[in-house]
Order: sequence, then C-alpha cells, then structure tokens
Amino acid sequence: MEDLLRITGELADEGRFHRQQLIEWWDQPRLERARVLVIGAGALGNEILKNLALLGIGNVFVADLDRIELSNLARSVLFRDSDIGLMKAEVAARRAARLCPQMQVTPFVGNIVYDLGAGVFRWADVVICGLDNREARVAVNQVCRRVGRPWIDGAIEGLSGVVRTFLPDSGACYECTMSEVDWQMLEARRSCALLSREQMQTGHTPTTATTSSIVAGFQCQEMLKLIHGLPVAGGAGMVINGQINDVYPVAYPEREDCLAHETFGEIVELPQKSSEMTLGEILARAKTDLDPDATLEFSREILEQLECVQCDRRDPVFTSLGKVTENDARCETCGNIRFPRMMHGVGADRPDLLDKSPLEVGLPPYDIIIGRSASATRAYLVAGDHGEILRVSAGKRENG
Repeated sequence: MEDLLRITGELADEGRFHRQQLIEWWDQPRLERARVLVIGAGALGNEILKNLALLGIGNVFVADLDRIELSNLARSVLFRDSDIGLMKAEVAARRAARLCPQMQVTPFVGNIVYDLGAGVFRWADVVICGLDNREARVAVNQVCRRVGRPWIDGAIEGLSGVVRTFLPDSGACYECTMSEVDWQMLEARRSCALLSREQMQTGHTPTTATTSSIVAGFQCQEMLKLIHGLPVAGGAGMVINGQINDVYPVAYPEREDCLAHETFGEIVELPQKSSEMTLGEILARAKTDLDPDATLEFSREILEQLECVQCDRRDPVFTSLGKVTENDARCETCGNIRFPRMMHGVGADRPDLLDKSPLEVGLPPYDIIIGRSASATRAYLVAGDHGEILRVSAGKRENG
C-alpha cells in the first residue's frame, strides 16, 4: 500500500504537461499565456482544437458558421450523435475545454468574412485555419497582414494535404500564391453573392479523419514554433502526398505588386462600444489626428442599399453583401433583382450617415476603421466590444 501511495504521489508531482516540458526549449507558461484564433470547426478544426487542448494553450477563440451534420461524425473527434443540428463552434469549444479545463475557449457563430471584427485577429498571437474556400482565405490573409499576425493555412483532399505559414512581415502572402485560375474561381463565387448559401455550394471535399489529423498536427507544430520564437519560413509550407507517403517543402515567391501587403500601422484603441459612438465622432477624431479633410474607410465592403431601376426605388440595407439572398434582392413591387449599391467608408459629404453607429451601418463589433488623409492614415479599433466578443470560457459555463 505504501508503494502504491508513493508511486501515485510521484505521478501526480509530474504534472499534466510533464512529458512535453522535458523538451529543452519548451516554455509551458508561455503556452498558457498564448492566444490562438481557430477559424473553422470542421474536420481540421476539431483536430486543431484537440491538439491545442492537449498542449495546454491558455486562450482560444474558435469561429464557424455551420451546424453539425451526420457526415461530420466520421471526421470530427469532438462531435457526437446527439450534437447533430447544433452549432459546430459551440460544441467544439465545449468539448475542447473538457480536455483541458484550464483552457479558456470562446466560440463564435458567424461568417468570418462578414461577421468577425478585425480586433479578434489583433487579439490573437497566431491564427490557424481549417477553411474550405478561397474567399475566406483571402479575407483572413488581408486582415492578418493588416494587423501584423501570422496565420497557418491547412487544406485536405483524399489522402493528401497542404500546410502553409504566412508571416505578416516577410515572405509571400496567400494572395501571392494565387494563380489566374484561382482569381477566376473566386470572382465566380463572388458574382453569386446574391444567391443563398445553399445555392452556392457545389459539393464537399472528399477526405478522411487520418488526413485531417496529419495536416492539423503539422499546423499546430508550426504554431508551437511561432509561439516559442523558433525559426519559421514565411510564404512556405509542405505538401503531404499520402498516396506514396511523400512529404516535401514548398516555397512561394513574394509578389512586390501584391495589394494585400498593406498594413494598418498604428492602431488607436477607442474605449467605446460599436453601439455607443457614431461615425461622426470617429471622423472627428481622425480629423484631429490627421487632417481636416480626413475621411473614414471601412475594412470591409458594406451593402448600403438595393436599387430597383424599374421602379426607381432605393431601399437602405446596411449589411454585408454576402448576407443577402436572391429573394432578399428582389423588388417587392415588380419582382426584378435590385442593383446593389456598395459603400467603403464615409466622409463629411455624407452627413446622413455620420449620426449612425458602426453597428447601424453593418460593421461587426470589435472592428477596425481607418482614418485616411492625403498624407497619412490611422486605424481605430472600437475596443469597448472586447469583453462582449471575447467572453468567458465555454468550459467555465458548461461541463457537458
């Protein structure tokens, strides 16, 4: 009995993360302080979140807009039969928190292209993506570059996959890697923006749980190196050919003319919430900081109104174009598809908009708005939304 108690005590003294702490350069407290944004809670996202929990990452934010389907259960370690119909992000966050109760996990249900403020990307130390479309990758790439955060892309198909790391200050970005065909396919998808999401879907990627596990493992290994300050090549990655068990590196040339390399530069935090201030107040701040002729520029396109040429009618909308379905776009009077009129910002020439809050014009909470003059720019983070968006851990709220 005494031997059993001694052995039990020795094992307890080792601690949860004892084995990985035996690695010479390992810094567990650094991992506990780390903040990781996971985009996508499907097959790759499940494996990523599982790895983050087992590694002891302290703060995780997971975003996804989909519900769990029966076919997800064969590729997603965190989902159960009873979860079918529930939101992927919420279930994945809850289950990951059970694997590591110390980990703070915040779920977010929404489209990261339209609904997720740039402040969340700035909050993160590293962004890891398990995405299935170019539009979302382009959006992640642009905002990560602007706020100065590295991101790790993963893609899977069949028994093969690709892992790529993009750094904000060196190497190629995701857009640098895109071919003319990639841009054509992206524009075709964007041209369908007034169709419902179901109509836009053309199929599902064939893959296996083993491929997801391998690719997510490499993604999390890259994350570990980034958090520990170990060397990581930007605009580079690896191709995994599971058919012949071949893994080889890949590097992409950086395009000097790439428009995605713009950064926000200095970011000023505004203490108010998106619902508590007006665009006019932010514009006044930009005029004081920059120039009396300064204007505001949004970090995303906003659908201001739908215009029916037949009826000479303009209806205000103030939302993201991607949220508008074909039925929404039809004129209630004549039934024709209305023309979308977009807006990218406001200035003194739009007094009708200056008394509206960022939320009222369709911007998400915790977003960044750019003040721009002829000679300078300054970015403003609506930081008062921080506590609402980065709310308490799913693990603390529910143990199920």
